[in-house]
Amino acid sequence: MVLASLTAPLGSESAQTSAETEIVRAAGPIHYDILLPADSDTRAAFAFLDAASVPIGSPAVQWLSVGWGSQAFYTATGSYRDVSLCTVWQAATGDVGVIRFEVYRALPAHPSLRCVKVSQAHLDALRAAIMGDLGVVPDVLSLDGFSMTDAFYAAAGRFHLLSTCNVWVGQKLADVGMTFGIWTPAPYSVTLSLWWNGYLDG
Repeated sequence: MVLASLTAPLGSESAQTSAETEIVRAAGPIHYDILLPADSDTRAAFAFLDAASVPIGSPAVQWLSVGWGSQAFYTATGSYRDVSLCTVWQAATGDVGVIRFEVYRALPAHPSLRCVKVSQAHLDALRAAIMGDLGVVPDVLSLDGFSMTDAFYAAAGRFHLLSTCNVWVGQKLADVGMTFGIWTPAPYSVTLSLWWNGYLDG
């Protein structure tokens, strides 16, 4: 709670720009995803996803979900009941990072989905930061997804107890110039930091 409330160094000159648009944070019991609006810039930046059966080019798509995590934990567990002790140990002690992409149509009203106010400059920088974690040529992994419209890609960074999926979310938002907590290892930490810094309504 303390580290989520302390401000991380800003990574962009766009930090003080006013909110013009929104992203969505999707919170699960232990994991956060970022949902980007599927506007023309998002579709163009992530056009490579179409080749991996993630239909970002479809006019029906309204949101692109992005989540980072441990390859062993993230890709091998369809639900938390499937988690093995070996998988947990590998993730906790260090594992390669992957990014999962998924697309959605209109989102339902749900407590786990909260709009986050951002500027257009923040959104542009966030797209670029995510692309930066994929490398020059995004490498799709031959792994089963959780739906018919998702895919996993090799990503920069290593997952471990001090660098979780929620820490990644906090780092991405801080790197693009949003005022954010120093360390946000759990979903509650991310929510607290978003609220503390005025990005959530209510």
